Order: sequence, then C-alpha cells, then structure tokens
Amino acid sequence: MQLPGPVAQDAASVPCRHACCTEVLINRRQLHLLAGAAALGLVSAPIVRAQDRSVMRILIGFPPGGSADVVARLMTDGMQAALDQNVIVDNRPGAAGRVALGEVKRAVPDGNTLVLAPSGALVILPWLYKNVGYDPVRDFTPIARVATFDFAVTVGPGAPAGDLKSLLAWLKANPDKANYATSGAGTVPHFTGVLLAQETGIRLTHVAYKGGAPAAQDLLGGQVPMMIDTPSETIEHHRAGRVRIVAVTGETRSAALPDVPTLKEQGINVVADAFFGLYGPANMPADRVQRISDAVARTLAATQATHLKRWEAPIKASGYTVEQ
Repeated sequence: MQLPGPVAQDAASVPCRHACCTEVLINRRQLHLLAGAAALGLVSAPIVRAQDRSVMRILIGFPPGGSADVVARLMTDGMQAALDQNVIVDNRPGAAGRVALGEVKRAVPDGNTLVLAPSGALVILPWLYKNVGYDPVRDFTPIARVATFDFAVTVGPGAPAGDLKSLLAWLKANPDKANYATSGAGTVPHFTGVLLAQETGIRLTHVAYKGGAPAAQDLLGGQVPMMIDTPSETIEHHRAGRVRIVAVTGETRSAALPDVPTLKEQGINVVADAFFGLYGPANMPADRVQRISDAVARTLAATQATHLKRWEAPIKASGYTVEQ
C-alpha cells in the first residue's frame, strides 16, 4: 500500500502536486551522515529572529534539532557565501508546518523569506483541512528539492520488543498502550502509522508532537512506546542501544541502516517516503529563484564533499572495512 484522504487520529500517498524548479537532492545516506555530524556539534547556526529584509530567513515549521532544522543549518554558510547575503534559520513551529508556510505565503516575494518544508505539508495537509490557509500550488514559488528520505519505525523502552513481529504482537495485546509518536498531525509519518494500522488490523493511537526532537525525547523516556519519523531523529540512539529501529518504510533498505529490513520485507505492504523542498512566496522574480537555486546546489555539493573528507581519517585509522 502506498502512501490518501483524511483518517481519524486513532489509527493515506497523495500525488505530489508541486514540482520544484531544481532537484538538488541529498539522498537518505547523506541526510543521516549530516544529521550525525550535527549531533556531534559539527554543524551550528544561531537561532535568531529577524525582520530586516536585507537578511534571508529560512523558516522551519518545527523546533530546533529536528531533521528540517538540521538540513537548513547545513545550508546557511554556503548560501551566505554564494549569495553574498546573511542567511539565518528561523524556527516557527506549529500546526505541522502550517505556521511557517502561512508566514511565507504573506511575505514580500523578494526571496528574503523562504521556507524549508516537508512534502507532507503541501501534499497531505490540503486534503485534511477545509481551509488549510494556503494553496500549495498558487501561493508558493518552488526553488529546490533539497533532501529525500524515508522513515523509521522505532521502539523505545516503553515497549518490550526487539523486532517488528514482537512489537506488533505487544501492541495488539496492549491496546491501551498502542500509541505512536510523530513530529506532528497531518504529516507523512502520521499517515504512515495510519497505513500500518490498516495493514495489520491493530488500532493505533497517534500522539502528535511539535517536531521530531521532542517526540524522540518522550520515546527515550518511555512516555510513548513507538515513534515513526525520519531515521535521523533516532539513529544515534539506536546505535547506542537506547532504542531499536525495527523497520524502515522505503522501497529498499537504508544505506545508513543496512541491517534493518523494510516493512515490505517483513510482510507489511506499506511504503512511504518524502522530501524537503525550499519555497518562497508566489510571484518571485525568475532570476532571483535561479540564483537561490544555484546557491543551494553549490552549497549541498560542497557540504557533501566536506563531510566525506572529515570522515576519511578516523575511518582509515580504525582499520575497519566491510567486505561486499
């Protein structure tokens, strides 16, 4: 079953109605590596508020620390150099990203107020609300598709399960505890949980957070037994043994988690993936759109090369290799 229509919170894909001008993609493996670098303190950018139109703001509809926030902060230094302009990240969490999108919709179309938004905010939310507050096609200018990713089903200490089969058995036996956390209502992870519930016949209750970072904290604390979100939210905790990623939702396994099978491999016919897109207000000048798009392309290429080089010495020093 592929990720369609509004479904109750207690636990569908709609076709993408918005193509980006330029596809400048970080793939799943690169996204996880970059998120890991951020967790190690290798990525930083000030959390600031600014109304000065000479400053470019990239709005994020979620709190600091989540996947969209990490990707945006990786982009700021390179974009500043390419555009010869200050570029800052401005977190505006709330309503599964609608707060940030609404502000960009109302902004002056000069390219100084942009949003890095997950695809779900533009292809799922319009089907859920009679008045979502924006038209996903008419109200925004697509600039670049920045990162593609799938999702991870992660089990925390609140559920005594080491694999997907035992997790599903535990959820079925404990319906009062069959909850799953995501980064927000109406997101792709939310409806991935809906599909999982439909495919397994297990009634799941969705617990929406204002971002992946606070959801992961409650997963670690045992307040929720399961989380569905980007692997970068929980991958370091998984590697440390604090949580267990029991499945990924893509068509194929994640390069960052080669030992974790997909849902389909485990007999669950659910596939879900998404992307982050960079958007501005409608009616941006074409030359401004192209300049920003080119800056994003150069920035991501340089970022990938930098992080590839950074890991060379410690990996070679370890002597560790993987035979294919």
